[in-house]
Amino acid sequence: MNPFLPVLLTLALPLSAQALPDRFKENRPAWEESLGKGNSAPVRRATEALLATEGVAVNPSDYNAMHAMVAVMNLAARACVLEGAWDDAVAHLQKAAQAAADNETAAGSTFGKLMKQHQDKLAEWREETRKQEQRLKVLDAQNGLTFEQIKLKSQIHSFLDEYRNAIAQSERSLAEIDGLLALLKKEREVYAASLAEWQGFLAKEKADLARTGSAAAYVAEKLDQIKADDARPLAERLAYGRRLQRLDPANADVIRFVNGLTGKEDAPPPKPVRKGKRAAG
Repeated sequence: MNPFLPVLLTLALPLSAQALPDRFKENRPAWEESLGKGNSAPVRRATEALLATEGVAVNPSDYNAMHAMVAVMNLAARACVLEGAWDDAVAHLQKAAQAAADNETAAGSTFGKLMKQHQDKLAEWREETRKQEQRLKVLDAQNGLTFEQIKLKSQIHSFLDEYRNAIAQSERSLAEIDGLLALLKKEREVYAASLAEWQGFLAKEKADLARTGSAAAYVAEKLDQIKADDARPLAERLAYGRRLQRLDPANADVIRFVNGLTGKEDAPPPKPVRKGKRAAG
C-alpha cells in the first residue's frame, strides 16, 4: 500500500504585467523554495492574503490573470497539504478547479469570436489571391506586354505580397490561439483530475479511520508505513507526519518523527520535583 500523496500540478502560461500575475511571478521562487524545505506557514499566509486582496479584483474575462490566480490557489493548497490541513487544501483545490474551468469557458468564448473573424478574412483573402494569381497567369502567357499591362502586373505582384503576408500573420494568430486554448483545456483537466484524486484520498482516510476504530490506531498504523518509506521526498513525509499529528496530537512517536524531519530538538523531559527535607522531630 502506498500511503503517500496525490500530486498537485500547474501549467505555465506567459504572465502579463498585472497586479496578481506580477505578485505571483515575483514571489513564486521564494514560495517554492519554502515549500521544498517544508516551511509551509509563510507560504499559506502569503498566498491566502494575496487571494483575499488581489484575487477578488481579477477580471473573469482576463485569461492571463485567471491563470495566475489558479496558480496561487494551487500554491495555497500545497502549503495546506504540507501543514497536514488536507481539508483546507481540497477547499483551495476546488476553487482552483472551478476557476480553471471558468477560464477555459470564457477564453473559448472570447477567442472563438476572434477565430471566426480570422477565418472569415482568410477565406476572403485566399479567394481574392486566387483571382489575382489567375490574372497574373493570363498576363504571363502573353507574348509582349504593353506599358499598362506591365504596370498592372507590378500592381498585382504588390497586391499578392500584401495579402500573402496578411494570410501568414492570420494563420500564425490562429495557431497561437489554438495553442492557448489547448493549454487552458489541459489546465482544466489537470485540476479536475487532481481534485477528484484528493477527494478520493480523503474519503479513503475517513474509511480507514472508521476501520481502525480510533484516530490513535489509525495514526500508529500509518506512521509505521511512513517510517518504512524513507526514500520519499522530505516534503511528502513531512506532510503526512503533520497530518498524523493533527489527527492524534498527543502521539509522542509522531511528534518525534516530525521533529526529526524538521531538525527540531525533542522537548526535554520535565525535571523531577524535589521534595523539601522533612523537619526533625
